[in-house]
Amino acid sequence: PMTTAIPATATAPVAVAVAGIAVVIGGGALIPTPTAGRPVTVAVIQGNVPRLGLDFLGQRKAVLNNHVQRTHELAARVRAGKLARPELVVWPENASDLDPYTEPDAYAAIDGAVRDIGVPVLVGALTDTPDGKKVENRGIVWDPRGGPGDYYVKRHPVPFGEYLPFRDVLTKLIKRFERVPRDFARGDRSGVMRLGPVDVGDVICFEVAYDKEVRDVARGDVLVVQTNNATYGRTSLPPQQIAMSRLRAVEHGRTILVAATSGISAIVAPDGRMVARSGEFVPAVQVARVPARTSRTLSDRLGEAPEWVLAALGLVAAGAAVWSTSRRNEGN
Repeated sequence: PMTTAIPATATAPVAVAVAGIAVVIGGGALIPTPTAGRPVTVAVIQGNVPRLGLDFLGQRKAVLNNHVQRTHELAARVRAGKLARPELVVWPENASDLDPYTEPDAYAAIDGAVRDIGVPVLVGALTDTPDGKKVENRGIVWDPRGGPGDYYVKRHPVPFGEYLPFRDVLTKLIKRFERVPRDFARGDRSGVMRLGPVDVGDVICFEVAYDKEVRDVARGDVLVVQTNNATYGRTSLPPQQIAMSRLRAVEHGRTILVAATSGISAIVAPDGRMVARSGEFVPAVQVARVPARTSRTLSDRLGEAPEWVLAALGLVAAGAAVWSTSRRNEGN
């Protein structure tokens, strides 16, 4: 039977690609994933959301009360010796949709819970901007003695969910957009804040997907993801967000505390191991002793360089394939 030899120019790109994959996989296996660090005891609160049917204001009050109650329960269990005393506590995004700076009842409820546990709590809350025209999605450091202090404002609000592009035009065409009466303001500073004995690097919700923002806050000793997944419960989104958080833990060599309003909340070790993981639509209190780390990883040092190099190699490979194909066609 007749056989046709495959020209070397056709197999070369395949060989290069296979070799590149082997280098990437083999090289990745050689990169260390350090986990040693100063131990710190942390707590993550998942208050859960109420059953359907409550009016909007009632739902906001119920969500806040759920997180307040879980924190009081944590304090009681600590006093009873059933749980280790945490050195810091993290609440999720939207734990209080009532502005604690302007709502005395919300302030009193949060402050009472923080004083009861006796350590700083990172509180997720919605607050008005000073001019009252926009809303800020904040992570607020709440001290048991000094009350609300430092805070981080979400830098990437969600379009059509937290702000409305082309508002004047779209609200006339689609009445549903009236449910977003005010745009969320964009934060303009880093989420690295002092929370008890450590510096935490805070990102809110799917900011965990942004390389630049997570790399920025990886200067902290522990990373925090405050999120509200109630609208997307029992979909692929909560597990996806946990997977992203595990990747970030390994990438930056940091413990990550994921606090979700209704789940999935988690405590992730610097090597990506799941120390604790909650279910969805259940209250949960997670307490663990985890490493707080300050050393930088290879990823921190290289930054975006590998992405640009791989993108450039992809373009070169595509160009080489086009050039090789055109040469073969000319030869025929």
